[in-house]
Amino acid sequence: MAAREDTVAVKCDLTDTFGFFIQGLLAVVAFSTLILKRFREPKNLRRPLQIWFYDTSKQAIGALVIHFANVYLSTLFKGDPCTWYFINYLLDSTIGLCLIYIFLQISQFIVHCYKWDTLILGEYGKPPQCDAWIGQCGLYILIMILEKIAIALLVMLDFWHDVRRFILKPVRKYPKVEVALVMLIVPFIINAIMFWVVDNFLMRKAKKSRETNETGRVQFSRVNSSNTEEVEVLLDNSDSEHLTHRGHEA
Repeated sequence: MAAREDTVAVKCDLTDTFGFFIQGLLAVVAFSTLILKRFREPKNLRRPLQIWFYDTSKQAIGALVIHFANVYLSTLFKGDPCTWYFINYLLDSTIGLCLIYIFLQISQFIVHCYKWDTLILGEYGKPPQCDAWIGQCGLYILIMILEKIAIALLVMLDFWHDVRRFILKPVRKYPKVEVALVMLIVPFIINAIMFWVVDNFLMRKAKKSRETNETGRVQFSRVNSSNTEEVEVLLDNSDSEHLTHRGHEA
């Protein structure tokens, strides 16, 4: 049985010509998800092209780090490397995604505490500065590494040795189908969801003030004669015009 698994492991090669072709195809298809997401964003909230590139390139770099880490780790475990890659990938896309969110929240809490403004995710300055993007890329890569270490430790549990025996059993006789399944078909579906979600983590949220301005409300101030404090009042355009009209009549 062990000899048969070793033979299968030799046939399933993630780093041959076919494997690299599938990986490149996956990268193109997955990144197209972010392009689709950009055009589905409301025009008034759509990020400028440079900001969008900064946000999505962080994801692309982080995804490459995780991908090549999974390819490398799959060769370290005994048995079919496609199976180990598949297990790592599924864990990255489920538990790993939760860890990424937690690490992002912790990192942003620290960033705000120490006022490291260039590391606030999605904020690049006006005009956008490349050094802010580089710093945020470094922070995101660090988070990816921490997530991958946690998942790698989880994969070392004996439980996964039992899982690998049956998880891809129906296609083990067809190594190219196995490679396409674990590196293209399943990742395409999961990456589309994962990229969409993580992009929401990384992008700067629209300011509430922008939404307020778009509702047709105006802001002005008046002085209270009793305590000379300036009080800000928000009125609808209709209310503002009505108040102005009454002022003229008086």
